[in-house]
Amino acid sequence: MTEAASFSTTELLRDGRRVEIRALRPGDREELLAAAGRTSDQSLYRRFFSFRRKFSDEEVASFVNIDFVDEVALLAVTRDGAREVVAGGGRYIVVQPGTAELAFTVVDEFQGLGLASALLRHLTALARAAGLSEFVAEVLPHNSAMLRVLERSGLRMERKRASGVLHITLQIG
Repeated sequence: MTEAASFSTTELLRDGRRVEIRALRPGDREELLAAAGRTSDQSLYRRFFSFRRKFSDEEVASFVNIDFVDEVALLAVTRDGAREVVAGGGRYIVVQPGTAELAFTVVDEFQGLGLASALLRHLTALARAAGLSEFVAEVLPHNSAMLRVLERSGLRMERKRASGVLHITLQIG
């Protein structure tokens, strides 16, 4: 088992709420779908570059069944009584040796509270431990919140614009 597969830590958000940031588990399927249901069309568009409300069984399976070697996924969860509630998540997928593609989704209620920055910090540490040297990401030019998260990360960032998308490279190693 890799360090990433058992990862868990607690973060304090800007509004004082605590979230657990932990490795995604196959059993998170239903709450992950519920989180998508609590996320605005605009936020889902910024993540998937299309309006998405429904996902096929194969897509959902690919979201939750990961190996924590070539793909690492972290969830940020809060508690509502005894139930965990997904506030957001981030993942990377190795696309070539040393390089992984990075993506995030934060439920609207939790946006602007530092959650994406915390997820990026932990994904970066796990990626470094796995020997990766860079993240790549595609970001819509009007997704200013995500661009700020990446710019403020302290990582060296390069951006190129092509086909209406910003191609971001972050040096992590």
